[in-house]
Amino acid sequence: MADIKDPENTLILDTTKGEVVIELLTEEAPEHAARIKELARENFYDGIIFHRVIDGFMAQGGDPTGSGMGGSKKPDLKAEFNDTKHVRGVCSMARSQNPNSANSQFFICFDDATFLDKQYTAWGRVIEGMENVDEFSRGEPPKNPDSITTMKVAADA
Repeated sequence: MADIKDPENTLILDTTKGEVVIELLTEEAPEHAARIKELARENFYDGIIFHRVIDGFMAQGGDPTGSGMGGSKKPDLKAEFNDTKHVRGVCSMARSQNPNSANSQFFICFDDATFLDKQYTAWGRVIEGMENVDEFSRGEPPKNPDSITTMKVAADA
């Protein structure tokens, strides 16, 4: 079991490959962490697929349409670029070319992706279950995509 220091700022994702526990980076990206938590509490992510999974790079999800073009009905977020390095297990927001267009889509880095540093908002870090993320079906989109069964804030679980 993960060492959860702050249940209010920890997410538990039940995925088709097993549990993934993410610690929110509330100091580095307060608005993004709050948005992910808010959407989790609204069950927004439940059933959403990982629609873009690139070996050695990242797994992207958070789009209710599964197309990579969708998001929540909430307004886009202003960028909160920070000093967190995009390395294995880091969770960051996906966005369009507009730096202030992050909404609900996010990705989990499989490997070093530091070329994304200070261009995408890192908002979390996998503290347990990265081996389950490693098992996600690859593709853009994958033939048989994996999904988030449920995403909960640990304090609510």
